[in-house]
Amino acid sequence: MFENMELVLLVAAGILLVSIILTKVGYRFGLPALLLFLGVGMLFGSDGLGIQFNDPKAVQFIGMLALTMILFLGGMDTKVADIKPVAKQGVVLATLGVLLTTFITGTFIYYLALLVEQYITLTYPEALLLAAVMSSTDSASVFSLLGNSGVKLKERLRPLLELESGSNDPMAYLLTLILIAYIQAGGMSVGTALFDLVTQLVIGAVGGYFFGRFVVGMANRINLSNESLYPILVMTFAFLAFSAVTLCHGNGYLAAYIAGMKVGNSPIVHKKRIATFFDGFVWLWQIVMFIILGLLVNPHELLPVAGIGVLIGVFMIIFARPLSVFLCLLPDKSFSFKGKLYISWVGLRGAVPIIFATYPVIAGVEHAGVFFNIVFFITILSLLIQGTTVTFMARKLGLVDKNVQESVFDLDLPENIKSALSEIVLTPEVLKHGNKLINLRLPEHSLAAMVERDGHYFIPRGQTELKAGDRLLVISDNDKELLEAYNKLDIKEYTLKKN
Repeated sequence: MFENMELVLLVAAGILLVSIILTKVGYRFGLPALLLFLGVGMLFGSDGLGIQFNDPKAVQFIGMLALTMILFLGGMDTKVADIKPVAKQGVVLATLGVLLTTFITGTFIYYLALLVEQYITLTYPEALLLAAVMSSTDSASVFSLLGNSGVKLKERLRPLLELESGSNDPMAYLLTLILIAYIQAGGMSVGTALFDLVTQLVIGAVGGYFFGRFVVGMANRINLSNESLYPILVMTFAFLAFSAVTLCHGNGYLAAYIAGMKVGNSPIVHKKRIATFFDGFVWLWQIVMFIILGLLVNPHELLPVAGIGVLIGVFMIIFARPLSVFLCLLPDKSFSFKGKLYISWVGLRGAVPIIFATYPVIAGVEHAGVFFNIVFFITILSLLIQGTTVTFMARKLGLVDKNVQESVFDLDLPENIKSALSEIVLTPEVLKHGNKLINLRLPEHSLAAMVERDGHYFIPRGQTELKAGDRLLVISDNDKELLEAYNKLDIKEYTLKKN
């Protein structure tokens, strides 16, 4: 179809432009941007405008690059202080939860296939393989939807969900490879499978930690002449961590996540620049990955699997995911019943299951083509049902923290300055003792640095008159005293960012 590279570039740029514009439309109507990217790929594909693309190996390679970046950034954004209280629960969900989801869903698929055997007949290992491909929550979808939801969740739900989605891909990946090997070899001992599983996880975690530690030390000492090279240096080490650990028979995806976590939680030069670079770069990879996945599928092939796809998808949403979550968190009292329900609901499927579905295709597993179409259909179903209701369900279950508002001051202090940045929303109750800044009686060692009013910013003085609805930026070196003062002043709407 393409006769020259200029035409290739023109079409690619056009597809990207359409995708970016659609994010605005999607946000207005509550549709996940990632679902729209899939739709753009399908629109331009063989059943749409006619772009012919059928290369699972290329999709797998692009997916590998994209997931490495997504997981690395996810690790960078994961604050150890936030996840420490939920680390145990997150690890259990990322390992045992994936295993339970695989066996619960696989058993359902096996008996469902017996009932509809005129369409497809599966052995139990094949049913487990199909379930394993879909067993992890998708990090790209979870990070994107939680990040763009505009709400703050109670009960430390967000760090738990991000930790789980960022660290459960390795388990699903290993189960997929083990089951493919089991099916092709005609069997495998449980001991061999467990040894392979533990080996990959240990090498992945250890390798990721040391790669992350090494890049932090190198970036802080290398003294590059151009600041723009630091993000590229860190990106290079992200790919090094994935590839080197994978070649050492470890799990590269886990290594990328752990390395990113080490970078994000360590003092490193030009951290803001690095984070900004990765944020935009990962968005590009997400767009490319979802569009490529949309190009790979033939929409007319989804219709024959719609029936079985709906049954499996609804079973996973309504039964398999909640059962695995409640079993994993059964002894845990940190989360309420509603909190566990919400964790169950945010079991989003996305690009990862589709990419993992290419492994059986490339390996030549029987029914692999049907598996791919079922997984693709269920991903669309999950994004439509769960992806569009992430915020709605949080509000419905009463899990939105109304005391914390979205920040309007895009400001970060250098890491070596140990201070807290806080933004408060002024209400009539707060101003009842006086409407001047001096009347607020902020604690010592606190500075009211700026006011935002109707989109305009100005620096206040003691006699500055404040109005309800104003947002005030406060810098303090004692966040505990600051929060105590907010309590006394009846300040309920605020954000707090600690260095």
